[in-house]
Formats: sequence, structure tokens, C-alpha cells
Amino acid sequence: MHFPRMSILHCLLSSLFVMSVAKEEPNSSATASRPLFTDATSTAGIEFQHENGLSEEKLIVESVGSGVAWLDYDNDGWLDLYFVNGAELASGKRSPGNVLLRNTGQGKFVDVTRQAGVQGAGDYGMGVAVGDYDNDGWLDLYVTNYGPNLLFRNNRDGTFKDVTSAAGVRGGRWGSSAGFFDYDLDGDLDLYVVNYLDYNLKENPYCGLRKPGYRLYCDIRIFDGAPDQLYRNNGNGTFTDVSSAAGIANPAGKGLGLSFGDFDQDRHVDIYVANDTVRNFLYRNRGDGTFEDVTYRSGAGFDRNGKPQAGMGVDCADVNGDGLLDLFVTNFSYELNTLYRNQGDLLFEDVSESIGLGSSLLPLGFGTKLFDYDNDGDTDIFVANGHIEDNIRLYFPELSYEQSNLLYENVGGSFRDVSSISGPVFKARRVGRGAAAGDYDNDGDLDLVVSNSGQRATLIRNEGGNRNHWIAVVARGRKNNFYGLGAKVRVVTRGSTQLKEINNVASYCSSNDIRLYFGLGREDRASLIEITWPGGRKQILKDVVAGQIVRVEEP
Repeated sequence: MHFPRMSILHCLLSSLFVMSVAKEEPNSSATASRPLFTDATSTAGIEFQHENGLSEEKLIVESVGSGVAWLDYDNDGWLDLYFVNGAELASGKRSPGNVLLRNTGQGKFVDVTRQAGVQGAGDYGMGVAVGDYDNDGWLDLYVTNYGPNLLFRNNRDGTFKDVTSAAGVRGGRWGSSAGFFDYDLDGDLDLYVVNYLDYNLKENPYCGLRKPGYRLYCDIRIFDGAPDQLYRNNGNGTFTDVSSAAGIANPAGKGLGLSFGDFDQDRHVDIYVANDTVRNFLYRNRGDGTFEDVTYRSGAGFDRNGKPQAGMGVDCADVNGDGLLDLFVTNFSYELNTLYRNQGDLLFEDVSESIGLGSSLLPLGFGTKLFDYDNDGDTDIFVANGHIEDNIRLYFPELSYEQSNLLYENVGGSFRDVSSISGPVFKARRVGRGAAAGDYDNDGDLDLVVSNSGQRATLIRNEGGNRNHWIAVVARGRKNNFYGLGAKVRVVTRGSTQLKEINNVASYCSSNDIRLYFGLGREDRASLIEITWPGGRKQILKDVVAGQIVRVEEP
């Protein structure tokens, strides 16, 4: 009999640990001014409902859900939404289609999918990547599927064209997360595609007790993994698959989450992949077109006990203000979500237990974002939760299929669970999967969107982050890629220095606001904003007033 990603002994031992974790409650004086979040889904007119195809056959694809993206596809200054949809695989019914919602700029979204031509080909959709691969100033879409993937080129008139075959990025494996980045620093965006399992619907074993209603989705450790794919942009609208030559085609991977960052500060973008039940991958960019797998010596592949976890979502940011990018990975129930603190020299330490992430032990984390929700100048954490087994209570009464999401406030480099005091939307229980952050109402604080498996999506509006000052940066490359992906931005005020990288690739199968947001706390201006473009060229702005989106054009 197979149990989902855990043994009975493991669960019993973990349950003892749960009882030993004391939940730290925030003090009442701090809660009085804390920003609250509201469920703005209905008022914004968002009606998207994900189709997961849940069936008695327990096909694994049904359990993992799909992603979501923020993007300004029409360049009107307002973030639009793109939802990826599933299908009914057991019955052979095609997907009802992905959905593109245009932001009207008045707090509302309207469905423009059909006129835009981005509903997809009917396959079971997984992830979405956003980037301007042809450097024309308009954001394009790449959608991963259980089956062939899709590349939609933005026609700059409100419509998109399917250019998958011509571009050479069809894939064909079970794609999950994907992202655009410039790994070779030639000025155009390349594409990385994470693949999950070598899985055939017709070879789906029975797992769980042979009693009505007790069948489980099988433990994925009984399936082989699938190698990821790296496509190099040729600069003429086509891509070349360089996966093997670049050194990232590891067939042992069972990837779900993806993020990019310059983890060793050598000005080349590195790759991190969250894998399910096998070690995660950290690939160091050698700067010559190839990558080195440094996972084992880095300490970022396993938990603090040297064990692989069921990685789902991932993000990177400087959590403790030391100028180095740390890593955060969401994991399965009875596994803490893991924060790997960057110690320098590509060495990471799992500090999850010591910094207050104990409340993440029972929930099953998927989408995640490291962001400054209250604009106080440090990095907080959001996690979307939901189990994969709809009948999990039959086996583990302490677990549930629908779960509430988590919000952690950064307090001096440690974290305090503030979910219970951040609004009723954080008490609602859903089957969370993809999640992304973006300032859809342009009020200076980052909002959240969550795609829920088999359920209606959730738009979570930030109602108070802009009580503190803020600055956002929009990059416009000339020699480099148009949106400046990979550029480093340093913001200095009288009391602090923050360093972030322009990177919209994070979470689970999702894509975030491509604009870069900085919370300034009580400071009403930045004394200095320094942009280091990919390749090393620096640009400096001085005495920049807060409360604005600053457009920085590469000289």
C-alpha cells in the first residue's frame, strides 16, 4: 500500500514534533497598524474556475493544479491576469481553456481570451512564463502542459500568435514551471522549462486501500523523473535546445518549482529547481554557456537532516539584509517549508526551524512569494496551501484537502506567522496551487492572486502596505533584454540598503509582476538608486522621491 510521500513511522514522529512547536503570537501593539488583506475576487469580476478533472482513476496530473501570471500584455500600465486551466483527462474531455483577463484600471477585469487567442490547444495546462523574447517591448507568453507546450507571441494589437513550431520550443514532456532569463548575456531572453515525471495515463497503478473511496494518488517515487530543457534564443525568433550541452539535462529530476538568481555574485544568472521527493538542483552558471551542478557541496539540495523533500514552489530574495540571495522552498505535509540561508561562496544552511517556520509543518505548500507586504523594508513570505489527496482525512485525520494560506512577517531576519490577524481571506480554506504577486491597482503595495485546484481563483488585495513609503523600478534595456531581467537594483535610504534582482520567475508554475518594488518604511525618499545591468554596467539615480514607479532606461 502506498501513502502520499510519507511513511506511517515518519508521520508519527512528525506528529510528536508538531506538539513541540509553540506558535508565536504577535503582540497586540504590533497588530494595530498591520496591513489587512481582503478577498477582492468578486468585486474585481474574476470568475475563473480551474478544472482539475478529479476522477476515481486518480490520475496524478489531476492532483497538482495549475499556475497564474501577472502581465501588462497591452502596455497600458495596468497588470492583467492569465490563468492556466486543466482538463478532464479520465473522460478524454479537452480543457475549457486558459483565460486572459484585462485590467480596466478601475478595479475590474474583463475576459478577453477569445479575441486575444490564448485559450490554448485543449491540453491539461500546468505553468506559465512571461517575457519579451523578441525584444519588441511587448510581453509574450509561454504555457507548459501535460503534453506539448505553447509559445504565444504578442502581436502588439491585443492579440497573440501561436509560434511554437516556428520557434522550436514545443517540448512534449510533462512541463511544470518555466521562465525567461538571459543566461548567456547576449541581450535576448532564453527559456528554461522544468519537467516533472515520465508518466503515462494508461499505466496508472492502483494505490491505497482497496475500499470504496480510499484510493490514493500514487507516491511519485515509483515513477521516473524527466530532464529539464534549456532553450537558447537565437535572436531571430527561434530557439535551440542546448539542454545536454549546457549540463542541465538530469533525468533524475522531478521538478515543479523554478527561480533564477546570481547566488555567487559573479554577474551570471544561476538556476534553482525545486524537485519532488528527490534532491533539488542548484546550477551555477559558468559564464561560458554551461552550468555546473553544485547542489551537493552547496547544502541547498536537502533538508538539515540530509534528506530530500517534496519541493513544490520556490523563490529567492535577500531575507536577512546581508546582500546575498537566500532560497525558500515549499514542501509536503510533515515537512517544514525550507529557508536556505546563503552563507556566501555558494554555501547554504537550512535554518527553517530556528527562524519560526514551524507552522508550515502540517500544510502542504505550493505557490509562494518572498515580498515586502507591509513596505517596511524587509522580506516577508506568502505560501498558498492545499493537499493533493481529496480523501486525506481517511488516512490522516489531522490533515485536510482544503487548507488556509500562510503569511509570515519578517522580524529581524526571523519570521512570525501573522496569517490569523491579516484578514478573513487568510482563514478561508481552499486547494491552493499557483500564486503570484503584483500591484494590480497601482497603489504601491503588492497584491496576491492564487489559482485553486478545481475551484475559483482568489484575488487577495493588500489594503494597507502603502501606509509605509515605497518605490518601484521599471527597467528598459537597450543593449540588454528590454525589461532588464537579471539586473540588480540597490536602493539606499538614510536607514537601510536593499538589494534585489529583476526576476519575475518564482512560486509554482506562475509568473509575477515584472516591476521591482521596494518598501521604504518611514523614509520619504531614496538617497540613491543604483542599477547594475546584466554585464556589469552601472547607472545611478540620486534623491528619488518615494511613492512613484521609476522608469530607468539603459544608456
